[in-house]
Amino acid sequence: MPELPEVETVRRGLAPALVGKRIAKAKTKRADLRFPFPTRFAARLKGRRVDALERRAKYLLAHLDDGMVWITHLGMTGRWSVIGAKQQPGDFYHSEPPDPTHTHVIIDMESGARLEFNDPRRFGYMDLIGEDALEAHPWFKGLGPEPLGNAFNLPYLKKALAGKKAPIKAALLDQRVVAGLGNIYVVEALYRAGIAPTKEAGRISTQRLEKLFHAIRAVLEEAIEAGGSTLSDYAQVDGAQGGFQHRFRVYDREGEACLTKDCGGAIQRLTQAGRSTFWCPRCQR
Repeated sequence: MPELPEVETVRRGLAPALVGKRIAKAKTKRADLRFPFPTRFAARLKGRRVDALERRAKYLLAHLDDGMVWITHLGMTGRWSVIGAKQQPGDFYHSEPPDPTHTHVIIDMESGARLEFNDPRRFGYMDLIGEDALEAHPWFKGLGPEPLGNAFNLPYLKKALAGKKAPIKAALLDQRVVAGLGNIYVVEALYRAGIAPTKEAGRISTQRLEKLFHAIRAVLEEAIEAGGSTLSDYAQVDGAQGGFQHRFRVYDREGEACLTKDCGGAIQRLTQAGRSTFWCPRCQR
């Protein structure tokens, strides 16, 4: 599933085609994705101007000029394409051109740009939510701070993890603790911080939490710069693949040598809550 860097990369790719532009027409080719489209969805988008395009956790939020917010969640295989977009560096590994039979939403802008949403497995979803109802909506209520925002800082992280007996990996994947972090980037950040993914969250020292805080931000910023990670279906809006998978230090490297200097260990894989965790037992404690 696309994680924060991939969704942020898509947001940045869509922004030039959307922000400040007006929707000429919209078309849905089926009644639902993961959930049914809202009533008169296409008709309600027609003629609206997109005033801003934000990301909250793994959601895209297009703020419209009528006070509504057009929400998109990519799900597992959802992909926005801007037809005719110039190639950019980066994109999500082994990505193929989208099969047009799985294109479910088409947006034509007055500027002439066309946006298409393609989703073979249809786990993505969209909705229209009033701006004033956004924070109380079940998708957003209770979300923790953004890991790249000012509200996410060392004092906050220390307080959020205090007394938690859950493994640190599980604690960081809890969207109430921090919004948008996913499996790949938690694994990579824990490796950089030298913290075992099985370590009890509430028993990590302030000094080690500071290292983890900086590792989380560094990994996310590097991944966004690389256009995200392509593992199967993800692609940027121009069809390019993400490049961060070529920089993985631990994820998907089971049995390979640890990259920490003089470690001499090998990367192992374990399963936590049904998700694969990759780590080095020698240098992660």
